[in-house]
Amino acid sequence: MNQAAKARTFTELHNPGQPLALYNIWDAGGAAAIAKAGAKAIATASWAVAAAHGYADGEQIPLALVLPIVTRITETTTLPVTVDFESGYAAAPAAVAANVKQVLEAGAVGINFEDQIVGGSGLYATAAQCDRLRAIRETAQAQGIPLFINARTDLFLKQSDSNKHAELMEEAKARAAAYAEAGASGLFAPGLADAELIGELCEAVKLPVNIMMNENVPSPTELATLGVARISCGPGPYRIAMAGLAQGWRQLNGEA
Repeated sequence: MNQAAKARTFTELHNPGQPLALYNIWDAGGAAAIAKAGAKAIATASWAVAAAHGYADGEQIPLALVLPIVTRITETTTLPVTVDFESGYAAAPAAVAANVKQVLEAGAVGINFEDQIVGGSGLYATAAQCDRLRAIRETAQAQGIPLFINARTDLFLKQSDSNKHAELMEEAKARAAAYAEAGASGLFAPGLADAELIGELCEAVKLPVNIMMNENVPSPTELATLGVARISCGPGPYRIAMAGLAQGWRQLNGEA
């Protein structure tokens, strides 16, 4: 299956009510393990990729290192691969598009693309983020790849008080509508955990909605009933794997 076909297959896996489950990995070995377990697609987590190589999240791991990691992952699996590309490693639309072109050349068929200002504060204005999305879509089209752009809004992550998340819903819906018009394929709303609000977002937004799992989020079964189309795990799998390594060391040394 060529890259364009993989991109179409990946898009088709996003069905509200039958969410695509993505257990985020950080290297080729993880991709192979997840594929063997029966995964339908592979997704990286930027936090995990960075941590696995000694970097903090927030585009601290150099793009020149990220790209060969992505290439090794796409060369290891026949499954579609989507890359958590943070905010694109640039601010200007043309620069972001040039960076995404390199991700496409590395074999990816999807990206997460967030609207927070990495290294700054707050979020990009909606219009500015739409300019960035349009540049990405145009570049992908020029490459002949129907790239799945999972437009992430950090509205909910930036507001640590979940009791105030309801106040952010109208802006989230407005951003989703604008992002869809600019070429986004899906909406990613990490940090949103309230079942009622998740259902409201899924009903109001025409894009397939991605929710990130944590201990406060409804179960995958309930998320399906709410209309979620994609479930991901962020850095959770990396933390579990590293805890397993530490536990193995303790057992080897008779400490557990």
